Amino acid sequence: MQTIAAIATAHGIGSISIVRVSGKKAYEIALKITQKEKLFPRYATLSYLYDCKKDIIDEAITIYFKSPNSFTGEDIVEFQCHGGIAVANVILQEVIKCGARLANPGEFSKRAFLNGKIDLTKAEAISQIIETKSQDALKILSKQLKGDLKEFIDRLRVELVEILAYAEVNIDYAEEDLPKDIEKSIKNKLDNLSSLIEKSLQIALQKEGLINGFSISIVGKPNVGKSSLLNKFLNYDRAIVSDIAGTTRDTIEEEVKIGTHLIKIIDTAGVRIAKDSIEEIGVQKSIKSIEESDIVLAVFDGSSPIDEEDMRIIELIKKYQNEKKIFVFLNKSDLTNHFDASKLKDFNPAKITVKNDVNNVINIIKDYLDSQSLDESVMLTTTRQIENMQKALKSIKNAKEPLENGELELFAYEINDAISYISSITFKFDREEILDKMFGSFCLGK
Repeated sequence: MQTIAAIATAHGIGSISIVRVSGKKAYEIALKITQKEKLFPRYATLSYLYDCKKDIIDEAITIYFKSPNSFTGEDIVEFQCHGGIAVANVILQEVIKCGARLANPGEFSKRAFLNGKIDLTKAEAISQIIETKSQDALKILSKQLKGDLKEFIDRLRVELVEILAYAEVNIDYAEEDLPKDIEKSIKNKLDNLSSLIEKSLQIALQKEGLINGFSISIVGKPNVGKSSLLNKFLNYDRAIVSDIAGTTRDTIEEEVKIGTHLIKIIDTAGVRIAKDSIEEIGVQKSIKSIEESDIVLAVFDGSSPIDEEDMRIIELIKKYQNEKKIFVFLNKSDLTNHFDASKLKDFNPAKITVKNDVNNVINIIKDYLDSQSLDESVMLTTTRQIENMQKALKSIKNAKEPLENGELELFAYEINDAISYISSITFKFDREEILDKMFGSFCLGK
């Protein structure tokens, strides 16, 4: 396998840049560039770095990690040079001249996986940690790095293997009925496994926002204060505010932090009977935003009597009240109330005055997001993990009928499938192109 190299730090100006080299020639290359006779593993050595003409490139720290005690399981050398674009690039070019090649995105992590240094859950956690903007996500992904998800998957796999062993032993005695106590024990194990998997899937789907950031849409008819609410969240005038109905004709998306939570907040076009085709497109986008959001903020004008457009909004939020968290606000509470709030009794509406402040709104949302914080349960964090777990659950459920009918070959087939799907979450992967695609989404140098 060729020796690879890349700049492992972000491009731009900084105090330090790191050039990472991994492979059989890493140590040899390090000796050439440092002109040292020997480097001691895990010692930081301050030395000059030289090009092929023996001109000094930089004074840097060189650290040598001897195989197999390194991230990739191969010999690794890191040159910690002065930050900036030029220095690290010159060192990288010299490393390549000495026999390395430029690493592909994610190739260091891919080698770590292939050499058994990390499993797929850790690899995916590394990639997500690099990109995450959320403290909640960082806590979850750190647990994956620690190995919590792998341990959970291993427990499931061991249980399934034990169940499969019972079945395969008894296949040899197909003319005899499976002892009732063994059949009951297997059924109980399958039920317990199903419950564990269903719980893990439920947590993953319910708390997906902790990883990717929560999505909040602001909905209401025109001129109820939706855009003003968005501007208050952002502390600047992102959306145009006017007394003309239909000013916001498209969705506006911005990211903001509430407490430790990253959220994407969407100001939607007013939901009403559109007067032209462009406004109708905006209304349809608003409805789609509700469907795709985790949380909906429905805003009504408390100073105006309820009308047909308000009723349309009420019908819309009732449609999704069992699927999403919905908060209802009656704006313009500083004016005389003319709104029939009895139509919203299921939603416990809060009175606000957006033009003054939105601290009440922010606190309500923050309290809800804090309540969603992760408990001690492990959590699936990628679509791949969730899909494999869903397939495993389906195979386990499919196995129950052949077990009851004494069809142990079919039962064993389904359990084998379940084991395969479960194992794929951590280690098993047969297709090289899938690995290339997965690790190719990593940043260069990782």
